[in-house]
Amino acid sequence: MICPRLSRPLLIISLLMVLVLAAVFPAMSSAQVAGGAADSVSFNDLPRDELLSYPDWFNDPFLDLRADLEAAREAGKGLILYFGQKRCAYCHQLMDVNFGSETDIVEYSRRHFDVTPIDIWGVAEVTDLRGRTLTERGFALREQAEFTPTLIFYDEQGREVLRLRGYYPPYQFRAALEYVADQHYQRESFRDYLARGDNRMVFDAADLNDQPFFQPGPYNLDRSRLPAERPLAVFFEQGDCHPCDVLHGQSLQAQAIADGFAGFDSIQLNMWSGTPVITPAGQRTTARDWASELGLFYAPAIIFFDEQGREILRVDSVVGFYRLRNVLNYITSKAYLQEPSYQRWRAQRGF
Repeated sequence: MICPRLSRPLLIISLLMVLVLAAVFPAMSSAQVAGGAADSVSFNDLPRDELLSYPDWFNDPFLDLRADLEAAREAGKGLILYFGQKRCAYCHQLMDVNFGSETDIVEYSRRHFDVTPIDIWGVAEVTDLRGRTLTERGFALREQAEFTPTLIFYDEQGREVLRLRGYYPPYQFRAALEYVADQHYQRESFRDYLARGDNRMVFDAADLNDQPFFQPGPYNLDRSRLPAERPLAVFFEQGDCHPCDVLHGQSLQAQAIADGFAGFDSIQLNMWSGTPVITPAGQRTTARDWASELGLFYAPAIIFFDEQGREILRVDSVVGFYRLRNVLNYITSKAYLQEPSYQRWRAQRGF
């Protein structure tokens, strides 16, 4: 595992983040910080002091994925590749909550899947499903595991059928397991599958949380003909959305985060509404159809575009102050122009 030494300025930044997080989460107990909170979307997302331990039912990391797939196939199961970090708060949340206290998820996962862990900073060799050998770190970079945990689901033939980027609460995670195990991917997208069982969709824009940096409609986001002066952040949200409430009530209340978004053209869309939109590429559509085209199924999701309308990065899973602050730093500093991989940039910066 790579543990880069922080320079003095970065160390100061890290300490400031700790102080800000303490203000954002003033009433958190130590148990909640460790990931045991009943509210699975509200937790301190600073890197953990303790190292992550995998459940004993995960595959031993021999890292021959062809052998892992064959063993899963013989057992009538699918294969999940888990990309994570030992100190990642979101990875701890996955292990402590979804694969910990949610016993039905554990039982269902063990019955239908084998799980192979990959350390995104690891230097051990891994043989991929095509027989090519590379390091865990190189494999994670190739698979664009930008946010941890990233889980890639494969069917018995070794075809990728679903990818989860980041941490998802038990509701969406349970649905993802069922979506793959019951082979719904052969008939519909995960977004459509999840929406069929989701009775929380609310179309009234008045139910959305407002922010002073959100720009009002009409939403002509076309940057294909004339570049904009600032990058664009599009918030896809929905009504009656607890994770949206947490984002607005916690991370977006931090002055550093609010100031960061003030430097963007920031807009908010109800991802299930028929609100007219002209996309950054100049396409006329609606918020609902654009969200579908983008494959979004989780709210809130934030997609960042550059001045020419090209997508830079998306955050479409649970996100807290620490991760969101790093993303804003990456984009506002224009680091993506020299380093397109957010994961590699983080490694270089020591975050």
